[in-house]
Amino acid sequence: MSNRNILFKGGTVITMDPVVPNLALGDVLVHGDKIAAVGANLQAGDAEIIDAKGTIVMPGFIDAHHHAWLGVMRRLMPDVDDLFAYIDVVAEKLGAHYRPQDMFVSNRLTAIASLDAGITTIVDACHSSRSPDHTDAAIDALNQSGIRAVHMVGAAMDKQASVSHLPQDLKRLAERWNTQNSRIQVGLFGQLKLDWWEVARQLDMRILTEFIGDLAKLGPEFAKPGILGPDNIFNHCTRVPAETWKLLADAGVNITINPRSDALFGFDDESFAYQVAVDHGLAPALGIDLDTAFGSDMFGEMHALFNQQRAAMRYRRFRGEANVAAPIGVEEVLRAATVNGARAAGIADGVGTLTPGKQADLIMVRTDGAAVFPVTNAIGTIVQAVERSDVDTVMVDGVIRKRDGKLIGVDLAQLSSDANASLDYLIDASGYRTDLFKTAA
Repeated sequence: MSNRNILFKGGTVITMDPVVPNLALGDVLVHGDKIAAVGANLQAGDAEIIDAKGTIVMPGFIDAHHHAWLGVMRRLMPDVDDLFAYIDVVAEKLGAHYRPQDMFVSNRLTAIASLDAGITTIVDACHSSRSPDHTDAAIDALNQSGIRAVHMVGAAMDKQASVSHLPQDLKRLAERWNTQNSRIQVGLFGQLKLDWWEVARQLDMRILTEFIGDLAKLGPEFAKPGILGPDNIFNHCTRVPAETWKLLADAGVNITINPRSDALFGFDDESFAYQVAVDHGLAPALGIDLDTAFGSDMFGEMHALFNQQRAAMRYRRFRGEANVAAPIGVEEVLRAATVNGARAAGIADGVGTLTPGKQADLIMVRTDGAAVFPVTNAIGTIVQAVERSDVDTVMVDGVIRKRDGKLIGVDLAQLSSDANASLDYLIDASGYRTDLFKTAA
């Protein structure tokens, strides 16, 4: 670990910490891999100075749910609204032919694209852990990229895949990765397999479940004390019965939602899972979910959350319902993309806010773009105006991964070549045919 000091000087600072104030003009001092101080006119004589004038300095985004292994399938199914048609293509056809090297390329592509967009942490929901070699390749790609990640190991979705290595492989992975100060952590994508959950809990792992109310049900065994808890992450949570919401809330589970993906597949309705979670006292986080339709861009998820919540709540109000939730605000949206994501990932004590003592995971966003200035509200600017091209600097664990708008140490031409070679192999091996202009699934 480097002991050098880096001072982000003279920017607008959004801390997301209720105790550490935002600053219209302030500095952030990084020492090694930690945030050392946040304040005005900080002095650090030996520090490298990064001129933050005309920028917003803030915590990096946390993508709380993303299937990184789909990286090479970007926009393969942009219009798909049939979950089972989607599974047939990505799992039964292409996914069944994934080699460890395809896992590596996809995960690296997703991680690099995430860093480029200001995402410093990703919860990698891997429902394609075909073998220990596949898992190692996926984790190695995340680690080499420099991103912070919680890699959730899960059974592959296709019928050809073996699960003979699970859940026992979790112990090996925990010993290798789940150490103090490790930037990469490993958890379990366990669905509702309680015997797998028990193994994960013995290893102090996060447990992820994809949960769509009309496709999955919680049996009476899930109401037993200790079965559900703060180590659980439930994703989607759309069209969930009221009694199940109470069970989730009473247990203090973590909720993640994917605004664009939930709309794409028609999972959600006007009850709106984000709002139901909030109404139950929970703090839902944002995930991007799919590269097959979208990509690594938290700005798109924030836009979708803001607009969908307001549309859903106003529809309910105009329909005559009483006690409808108030329209969402931009600070709530930004909290979902930072603080709430850190909590869901189980790393809120280290990231998610600009707090002295926490890990130095932060971004610096330019505000000099034609679509951005003048800045009259800093949080509104981040949520509603800036885009990935405005992300100037990205730091993870005190290491700068993007500077002056350019990724550091990344050969994009080689990454493109590797991704195209992987996709070509999967297309040839599966016999699946793509059409450059046909969008229907």
